[in-house]
Amino acid sequence: MFEIKRDLQGDQLPIPILVWLPDQSELEEGCFQQALNLSRFPFAHHHIALMPDTHQGFGMPIGGILATRDVIIPNAVGVDIGCGVAFAQTNLQWDGVSRQTVHKWVEAIMQKIPQGFSHHKDKMKAQALDDFRRDYPEEKQQGILWKEIERGYYQMGTLGGGNHFIELQSDEENRICLMIHSGSRNFGYQIARHFNTVAGRQRRQWQSCVPTAHQLDYLPEDSHEGRSYIRWMELAKAFARESRQQMLQTALQIVAGQRFEEKVIDIIDVHHNDVNQEVHGGTTVWVHRKGAIRANAGERGLIPGAMGRSSYVVTGRGNVSSFNSCSHGAGRAMSRKDALQNFSKERVMKELAVQQVVLGKKQLTDVGEEAPMAYKEIAFVMKQQEDLVIPVRQLKGKAVIKG
Repeated sequence: MFEIKRDLQGDQLPIPILVWLPDQSELEEGCFQQALNLSRFPFAHHHIALMPDTHQGFGMPIGGILATRDVIIPNAVGVDIGCGVAFAQTNLQWDGVSRQTVHKWVEAIMQKIPQGFSHHKDKMKAQALDDFRRDYPEEKQQGILWKEIERGYYQMGTLGGGNHFIELQSDEENRICLMIHSGSRNFGYQIARHFNTVAGRQRRQWQSCVPTAHQLDYLPEDSHEGRSYIRWMELAKAFARESRQQMLQTALQIVAGQRFEEKVIDIIDVHHNDVNQEVHGGTTVWVHRKGAIRANAGERGLIPGAMGRSSYVVTGRGNVSSFNSCSHGAGRAMSRKDALQNFSKERVMKELAVQQVVLGKKQLTDVGEEAPMAYKEIAFVMKQQEDLVIPVRQLKGKAVIKG
């Protein structure tokens, strides 16, 4: 870990930036500039933290942690509110499972769980949406978003695209495990976009001195808009978690059978795009984790690697310097555009074949974006954050489904 106290002109930063990388040469320019913007944010608390998987995002770096006093920044949470990872460990063994069976599992999961822009044709059960409608009728005033709730029922239990995945894995005891990475889908995106627009419109009312170009418009916590965002943000988190659990149950039913509950010995679910009110250094702050997970002492977390690479179950060390946080994954080493130009589908498929990983994906034209080589090495990332988490389980991908 190293510390940045000055900008490129040598001027002292209002608060320092702590980076869990060997040195500044590992930090891309765009990510560095966004971190500088965060350090100058007038409500930022104590320091900025960047995890070893950090890279440039929208307004705030992915893999960044920002604690603020009195305000919340929609763009510091991200557009995929509540995005995270779910994991299930079974007591079933991989011994005797043929490659043909794995292909059948992958095909069956793809038939049951919509990927990419697809959604369910029928309305799904969504307890999070039902509860919100019952508990917050006053939020009908957010007319556009209230209408999105109805669409949300059809997005529940869908995977999405990009880096979202369903992976069949083995652990150190060769047990069958499943991991799912997904978020709040278009429903969460509409919430994020709406409140970021609201924050931008209210800049003059709140006398914001934050440059528009920094993309860090905020909502005061005690404002009507701020309180409303918190409600909708919590809904998106609950929606995302429920969606992951529905997909996990569907996949487990295919892999483990109708009475799969009897064969599941562990389940974990973590968010890595959210904001929570916490106490750090005796001060109550809003901790924004964008592409980072909470890692309180003893708290369990999930850190997936690129497809075909290792993933980890971890427990947190509660390191106050990272605001009790750690990385959310391996992190991109190059942009999607660059990856698509550099890695052909033939090269990606060859790499997965070498790793003996089955890929389920309807269209391979964009598979280069998710090439394992487009991500940082997970072993490197884990090494950089030894003071943040303790690895307790290493997982190896056997098959992966991508949107």
